[in-house]
Amino acid sequence: MKSQETLSKIMELLNLQDEVKLESMKLENGTVIEAEAFEPNQEVFIVTEDERIALPIGEYEMEDGRILVVAEEGVIAEIGEAKEEEAPAEEPAQEEEVEQAEEEKEEEMAYATKEELTAAMDELKGMIDEIKAMMSPKEEEMSEEPKAEEVEMSTDEPAAKPIKHSPETKTPKMHKFAEGGRKDTLSRIFDKLG
Repeated sequence: MKSQETLSKIMELLNLQDEVKLESMKLENGTVIEAEAFEPNQEVFIVTEDERIALPIGEYEMEDGRILVVAEEGVIAEIGEAKEEEAPAEEPAQEEEVEQAEEEKEEEMAYATKEELTAAMDELKGMIDEIKAMMSPKEEEMSEEPKAEEVEMSTDEPAAKPIKHSPETKTPKMHKFAEGGRKDTLSRIFDKLG
């Protein structure tokens, strides 16, 4: 049983026939809302099949063009008049801006042609050549000047003594008595250490 039907049956049993008549209006998107009167400080609800829900905070445009402002959930703060004629004049300007932004996005996302890529590559090669030309005189200047760090090396004596490899020597495995026999704890410890 629906909540409205249950409520109406309870009202009948309690002899409360004085029912409050609610006004219904539609928002621009087709949502049905109800209120005792569409005036400030009146409660307003969204009507669904099963229940009524308090209208959330925000601004809502009604079918007749008026603006319904809800500052506190479910309570009308104010109802503004219909929009003036200047607003539609602004909308095409906004639409043009949106279209221009979309066209710019499409241009940014478009694929580069082969000619554009070759032109870009040629430009990059030119820049690299300019940088090389700027760098090469500096390298020549650096190579002409004697470095303070350069030291004449004599070929008569080696700079250091040669290092000889000394491998570790392995100790020969000692013969263990009772190698296969039973081992106690002390002999197992010595085996691991040795």
